[in-house]
Amino acid sequence: MGCKRDFIRGFSGHNFYISLPKEAIMKQACIIVPDGQANISSVVGPFKILTKANLFYKSLGKGPVFNIQLTGSGKRIELYDGFFSIQPNTNFKDIDKTNLIIIPAIDNTNLAASIKKNEHFIQWIIGQYKKGADIGSICTGAFLLASTGLLDGKSCSTHWNEASRFKKMFPAVKMVDDKLITDEAGLYTSGGAFSFLHFMIYLVEKYYDRETAIYCSKIFEIDIDRNSQSPFTIFSGLKDHQDEQIKMAQNYIENNLSVKISVEELASKFAIGRRHFDRRFIKATTITPIEYLQKVKVEAAKKLLETSRKTISEVMYEVGYADVKAFREVFRKITRLSPIEYRAHYNKEAVMR
Repeated sequence: MGCKRDFIRGFSGHNFYISLPKEAIMKQACIIVPDGQANISSVVGPFKILTKANLFYKSLGKGPVFNIQLTGSGKRIELYDGFFSIQPNTNFKDIDKTNLIIIPAIDNTNLAASIKKNEHFIQWIIGQYKKGADIGSICTGAFLLASTGLLDGKSCSTHWNEASRFKKMFPAVKMVDDKLITDEAGLYTSGGAFSFLHFMIYLVEKYYDRETAIYCSKIFEIDIDRNSQSPFTIFSGLKDHQDEQIKMAQNYIENNLSVKISVEELASKFAIGRRHFDRRFIKATTITPIEYLQKVKVEAAKKLLETSRKTISEVMYEVGYADVKAFREVFRKITRLSPIEYRAHYNKEAVMR
């Protein structure tokens, strides 16, 4: 085990050294409390899990890894129209150096406005990263992290429901919304909502050890090693754009689920050249026409698997697939589960019959 040598002056006046365990050198962890409405669970949750990890680590005869601080720009941050409030114990301007920064979810009602409201954190985050701090974002906190420019050219995850908006705002960042956690060059991002629990277990294993991570996963009853948010994704139409012809193509796909549609036929139907159609479709929706076709059909299949007792083959035909192997491959690619596994997760009545 690595040790730090520390200078001590003895009672007799002689100088000598003792070895202190490496774990005794505490790191600093700062959980940002964003201005404006935030998701209070993504502030309190990381605080509780890191606190519990510290206590367990101490019980093993090791020193706590982190001194945990809630840091903000003011003394009191109100959330949810004043129903709750958080009082940061430090002002971020007073923190010269920290080892870990966690950026919780920010208000997604107007993400551009939320970023503007919290832009005072941006240069501080950049400065801390340059000094060696690791930075992690939770859910829509990825928007604030991406605003620093640190994620450019790197992978990033956020809530699946905000992935399309993120791609448009930060095209230089590689959005991988199917992933639960990304870890690249000291920058971490995580998926949406309460998936931050899995992210925190991941950080506990990284900064403490596997034993502590397992302990925390059991105490908080969090599945360990989950790495995808795909089974929870609900595909919505991606129609927040002004290209009316592409919207018509999207509507045609959604209204003709049982029909096998090729992209060539779709482009021809709306009198647009295939290459130009692809470019316009990607610009409007951030995904290709083939990906859109697959996602719409799989989303319809998911609904049928959740709510009906139809067989897998019946569901497959209803959403326009004739090849069982092809349907299963596309379904698993999008949801990370087979159709049978998906039904077992979400349709208890059908499974028990």
